[in-house]
Amino acid sequence: MIEVEHLSKTYGSTTAIRDITFGAQPGEILGFLGPNGAGKTTTMRILAGYLPASEGTARVAGYDVHSDSMAVRQRIGYLPESPPLYPDMTVQGFLNFVAKIKGVPADLRQKRADIAMDHCGLIDKRKVLIRKLSKGYRQRVGIAQAIIHDPPVIILDEPTVGLDPRQINEVRQLIKGLAGSHTIILSTHILPEVSMTCDRVTIINRGQVVATDTPDNLTTRLSGESAYELEIKGDVDRAQRLLRELSPVRQVTLLGLEHLPEYHHRLRVSAEADRGLGGAIAAALVNAGLELHELRRQQATLEDVFLNLTTTEPATGPTAPPEAFAELPTIEPAPDESEA
Repeated sequence: MIEVEHLSKTYGSTTAIRDITFGAQPGEILGFLGPNGAGKTTTMRILAGYLPASEGTARVAGYDVHSDSMAVRQRIGYLPESPPLYPDMTVQGFLNFVAKIKGVPADLRQKRADIAMDHCGLIDKRKVLIRKLSKGYRQRVGIAQAIIHDPPVIILDEPTVGLDPRQINEVRQLIKGLAGSHTIILSTHILPEVSMTCDRVTIINRGQVVATDTPDNLTTRLSGESAYELEIKGDVDRAQRLLRELSPVRQVTLLGLEHLPEYHHRLRVSAEADRGLGGAIAAALVNAGLELHELRRQQATLEDVFLNLTTTEPATGPTAPPEAFAELPTIEPAPDESEA
């Protein structure tokens, strides 16, 4: 559904993104992560037709974003970092206006506006001027305008900015409900949200893609091993000998004894791969007559992955400092093209 191949964008001597390649399958939610200045917004603007690429290609639903720009825009719902709203219009009036300029047939505009308001929790705000809404509600209006024409692809740049925890949960459920019938690219800095919402994750750092995989696979790759912590009662030396004989166990470590009952011991077992290691540990100890009181798998978090991958330098090529991106001018669409 979304194919990005060797995409680059330069502003004069400054490189915003360099030779990035990734994709999203139909119905998938792809998390697009990176620190400030990494190139996320530039990539999304290129996909949405707001910016031309310097090199490479990008296709949405089979259409090239450069040569078939209008066809791509018709098939994308885009929520930029700052929602493009008209503050002196009511919520309903604005959504009807957006539906018109996005080509929704006249007899379907009100229906699509009602569906978008219902999805985004805006029914009771339909007659309210947008300038009177809180930041959280304005963000909801931004999401509503992105989905009003029922596009197959939805690009959301920080959709939960300014929302309270309850609203974040509501938006998360909305996004998950859109998956399947829509392909979604979601940019966010809330890493637990990615773990709970996204099928796959692409991480970009200093304009280059540094990883693409499922959240679980990324955490496994970072740790480079599978690890378990366990609490036993009995002969700890014997337990360590038994555990070291298991394949593919690499190391067995005796941990601190603080706050443990008498004759209890805590161990950490690490291996190069899991391959049913938890079950093997339990079976070996129980068959040897040792009491197993706790067995818990230890794994790196997505936050660990993100920090590990975005605090290292790219393999090759010059990079622009983060402040260079902050100084780039913001491109504002003309009023009559803001949602075209």
